[in-house]
Amino acid sequence: MTEHSDVPTFRPSDPPLKHLSVEFVGSFPDPGVQLTPPLPEIAFVGRSNVGKSSLLNALTGLAGLARVSSTPGKTAHVNVFRFPGFYLVDLPGYGFARASKSAREGYRRLVDGYLRKRERLAGVVWLLDIRHLPSKDDQAMQQLLIEAGTPILAVFTKADKLGREAQSAQSRALARALGLDQDHTQLVSSTSGQGIAELGASILAATGRENG
Repeated sequence: MTEHSDVPTFRPSDPPLKHLSVEFVGSFPDPGVQLTPPLPEIAFVGRSNVGKSSLLNALTGLAGLARVSSTPGKTAHVNVFRFPGFYLVDLPGYGFARASKSAREGYRRLVDGYLRKRERLAGVVWLLDIRHLPSKDDQAMQQLLIEAGTPILAVFTKADKLGREAQSAQSRALARALGLDQDHTQLVSSTSGQGIAELGASILAATGRENG
């Protein structure tokens, strides 16, 4: 993939997310749903089965916050969680091969609609499996994110599947492929807890809550 120097980004800060209260607001089929009160929003997006639900659970320390399903592509709505001062939004997974064409198109419309319509979208946490270089679906998503113009943090999931040296090498390779500086990427593992506190801090920084 060619380098994109104009990709907006946000940077890590402090403190972690799990010390905040959280409430499930609802699951909505309309990407333009009005949320009350209006607050900054952070969206999670990634390929199906990349580990979004597990990561949400790990970030908050609440094992049942986001239902972890063994069936990729199950999330088909805009799922909204409210924290003090901001919303965290779980968007549908993309690239699920066994989903029907109409389902894939529906997911695409929902995600596209959300990214383009949300005036209070403060940033996107874009999840990618550290073990794989960006796929065609990932490249399409990156183009959509660039067009939307929203700051992104590329989060490389399942870091525990690789040793430390391999993590470092693969992280650099992914950053190069995405045209991102490594300062705008984060390694995480929902299993080992690696990078979870740092990601929570990044989210707070993006919503203007660096001081909690």
